[in-house]
Amino acid sequence: MQQNKRLEMGSLSRRSLLRRCGTGLATFGLAGLLGDDGMLWSALADDRPNQNPLQPRATHFPGKAKRVIHLFMNGGPSHVDTFDYKPELQQRDGQKLPISFQTERKTGVAMASPYRFRQYGESGIHVSELFKYTAQHMDDIAVINSMHADVPNHEPSLLLMNCGESRLVRPSVGSWVTYGMGSENQNLPGFIALCPGGYPIKDTQNWQSAFLPGVFQGTHVDTKHQSIEQLVENVTNASVSRKQQREQLDSLNQLNQIHLREHGTDPALEARIQSYELAFRMQMEATDVFDVSQEPQHVLDAYGEGVNARQILIARRLIERGVRYVQVWHGQGQPWDNHDDLEVNHRRLAGQCDRAIGALLTDLKQRGLLDETLVIWGGEFGRTPVVELPQPGANAGKVNGRDHNHHGFTVWMAGGGVKGGAVFGSTDEFGFKAVENPVHVHDLHATMLYLLGFHHKQLTYRYAGRDFRLTDVSGNVVHELISA
Repeated sequence: MQQNKRLEMGSLSRRSLLRRCGTGLATFGLAGLLGDDGMLWSALADDRPNQNPLQPRATHFPGKAKRVIHLFMNGGPSHVDTFDYKPELQQRDGQKLPISFQTERKTGVAMASPYRFRQYGESGIHVSELFKYTAQHMDDIAVINSMHADVPNHEPSLLLMNCGESRLVRPSVGSWVTYGMGSENQNLPGFIALCPGGYPIKDTQNWQSAFLPGVFQGTHVDTKHQSIEQLVENVTNASVSRKQQREQLDSLNQLNQIHLREHGTDPALEARIQSYELAFRMQMEATDVFDVSQEPQHVLDAYGEGVNARQILIARRLIERGVRYVQVWHGQGQPWDNHDDLEVNHRRLAGQCDRAIGALLTDLKQRGLLDETLVIWGGEFGRTPVVELPQPGANAGKVNGRDHNHHGFTVWMAGGGVKGGAVFGSTDEFGFKAVENPVHVHDLHATMLYLLGFHHKQLTYRYAGRDFRLTDVSGNVVHELISA
């Protein structure tokens, strides 16, 4: 009678019903079908509460990349001042351009780049003086100069770049990657977002897991701090020993398992259980991985000083220890959003990270990690080749900055199976719009997943009666960016 009451109340999940009917034989049949299709883990994960969902898992095919470092220049760096050299723009400085275009704010005449460009490496790729250290690695880098997004606003463009959807709640790229691959280190989160000073625009939505299990969401670390106690709150417990903590967690887990047996699967509870277990395990490794003082002095000197240098070095230490996806944000808010004083601000911002980016690529290569580590650099969009005009409430009226530009911008990738020394696609002669081999954000995501060993159309999660994927219903792999 009690079981019938539960059925009437709808407290049993479909899988629980299968498990109870026919002495569980239906479950074995279901497992066989799903196993043949390679979907067993995702389908039955909520029925295996004792299995760590971050355990490493096989991809669709052997990928060249095993981990990702995403260097995110939030705010929108100017492509025409960094990696997209436009000599015609220099010649037309101060002139009205002979093209029609739409921007978010009022803009005027052409604004030449205030920075010198040089060619680097055997590939001869042009790079601005802003990134002279990064430029030393152009033969290992593939530059995409034909990126484009959907709208010129920060919020939707951030979500599109980080979650593949500009409006609706969807899992972030790092969440999809850890969902598909798990992590190689069970004592640290599989997905970590480093952002000094607080959160970027859209806060934690940039690394959300959405409808994926909560264990796959990104863990934010405020890297403005240097002491481990500030970087990771409550990482140590002065009043309870590790043995006593383990006993407490074991007792709590027994109560949770009783709850699961009586009430069925509860994703929120399962996520909480996993977070407790991960927090306990982190005590063994977090105190070590975030302590960059353990590095030799020549390594510290190579990366340079400052919070950005330190967090880029931390990113290397994290992936070296098996963390699957590390996103390195430049800072709180939108630091690269230079509507005014672009020459001064872009120089300052690049100065905070360029040396460390160059050191990271050198470091990874020397340690034999670059071949299996996908490094990505870019923002949510680029900036206009024309100057932004004074507008109350929009800028300081200095007429020396650029507006947002989603029609064309630059992202580069290195390592992890990327074809180095390559430039793919281009914007028009002034740098406003992607015209040759346009690459949408969905295409970038599809290519990233391919490098990691996934067919982007097959890495799915069923939610609300539909199979969702990172690239929604779009996306094409850019095979020209992949090494042979």
